[in-house]
Amino acid sequence: MNLLVTGTPGSGKTTLAKGLAKKLKMKTINEKDFALKNAIGNYNEENELELPTKILQKKANLFLKKNKGIIFEGHVFSEIKLAVDKVILLTIDPEELEMRLELRKYSPQKLMDNVFCEGIEYCKKHVLRNYPQNKIIEIKSKQTAQLTLAAALSAMQK
Repeated sequence: MNLLVTGTPGSGKTTLAKGLAKKLKMKTINEKDFALKNAIGNYNEENELELPTKILQKKANLFLKKNKGIIFEGHVFSEIKLAVDKVILLTIDPEELEMRLELRKYSPQKLMDNVFCEGIEYCKKHVLRNYPQNKIIEIKSKQTAQLTLAAALSAMQK
């Protein structure tokens, strides 16, 4: 089984993916780490890695064909179609997201960009375009990582 955990930056994707990997005995791979390891993308003037989605999709799907027990994790992955068994879409209240990103010292522009994206359900819209409904599990980020993990595990069993 291969999974995708996606959602807006700050929603708890990495924490959830690591928790799932531990419980399900799988390996988690962050999109940025995967891209860097596979020479995908370039850094822009703001020192942010820009990922060409077609190349990312092709290389990620080749990787998934050869490997099982993988949890891919990242927000850009919502924009592409991956050969995964389930997609866990993590959503969060925009006000909670704003508080989390402030704690992470995001710049005001990055903070507002990400809160806006969550408000318009950017990742959710892409996931709904790219995957059939029966593969999508939508989880609302909870107050604690343990509660979010429990909700995801419960939803996966249904």
